[in-house]
Amino acid sequence: MISKLPRWVWSGAWGLAFVAGMINVVGLASFEHQAVTHLTGTTSLLAASLAGLDMSGAIHFASVIGSFLLGTVVSGFLIQNSVLKLGRRYSVVLFLESLLLCVAGLLLNHNNAFGIYFAASACGLQNAMVSTYSGAVIRTTHVSGMFTDLGISLGHILRGLPIDALRLRLCLLIISAFLCGGVAGAFAFRYMSYSVLFIPASITGVIALAYGVYQTRKG
Repeated sequence: MISKLPRWVWSGAWGLAFVAGMINVVGLASFEHQAVTHLTGTTSLLAASLAGLDMSGAIHFASVIGSFLLGTVVSGFLIQNSVLKLGRRYSVVLFLESLLLCVAGLLLNHNNAFGIYFAASACGLQNAMVSTYSGAVIRTTHVSGMFTDLGISLGHILRGLPIDALRLRLCLLIISAFLCGGVAGAFAFRYMSYSVLFIPASITGVIALAYGVYQTRKG
């Protein structure tokens, strides 16, 4: 158990969870009504399609899963470490995520379902990029685990048991960021349609550029 996390970990986790919340709400609001930041529901939809012999649906959901997985593979290949430690490769992954989101926005604006696959791949990149820091598990593209850990902590509080206060704060941080990103994404979708994806693309692009400059000056 660790007692504190650096400020850049807190701000980075909040920013990336905000981005994920915005991306996912756009996917759900799209003509595909497809969650893209996590694969639990998508795997269930794939199972239902297979059971119903809906091959077109099965191919679509398998493609979403495959796209997310491809993003994690690329992230693992580039970063080569499951422990969060700042290095030059993070800016490359963030820039690639930004590029994928731009392509996704362009495709979805033309009602092209391949945009969903690009968005899912971007989320796979992001989720694999941030894994752990000093033993603290950090996931920024979905909040199921965060809500589970939050519930466990609350249960321990009710029993008068000790809790991991840092883990509790991290859960609340990521949940709030994902929620805020979802609210912002849903509101902006009314006016911008799929061009909303250019917002998280810009955020990750700016972070990538700023971090690249920082690393250059530092090195």
